[in-house]
Amino acid sequence: MSRCLSGEYEHKLDAKGRLIMPLKLRAELGESFMVTKGIDKCLYVYSNEEWESFVEKLNKLPITNRTARTFKRRFLSGAVKCEPDGQGRILLSPKQREYAEIDKDVIIIGNGEKAEIWSKANWEGEENVTDDESMAELADKLDELDFSF
Repeated sequence: MSRCLSGEYEHKLDAKGRLIMPLKLRAELGESFMVTKGIDKCLYVYSNEEWESFVEKLNKLPITNRTARTFKRRFLSGAVKCEPDGQGRILLSPKQREYAEIDKDVIIIGNGEKAEIWSKANWEGEENVTDDESMAELADKLDELDFSF
């Protein structure tokens, strides 16, 4: 059975760059998990199992393809294994925070097989874009990907 992380949680970074991961997500992700750069100016959080599966897919990309090499480098170079401390906090590296434009206010969402960590400002911008495009319009576009409900 595949994992399905869900929910939206608002948190703040502390002065040391630590973030409390929601208990519900920690329970699904496990004792340690991987945090890496995402595609939309956010960070992706994978369980170790999902991470290994994703890396296997990345490793199948042809090394002769420049785009594949560049994507793999950028994705893997930003990956950090995180183990929450006794208070459920993880440390986001300065490079991760800079990439995702995270300063203080953070939104964490469950998104199927992974969680995503967003700056509050970027998440609100993403929501506004999505609000402009109705769920019905988005669902219609999924037909192009052979996805059906």
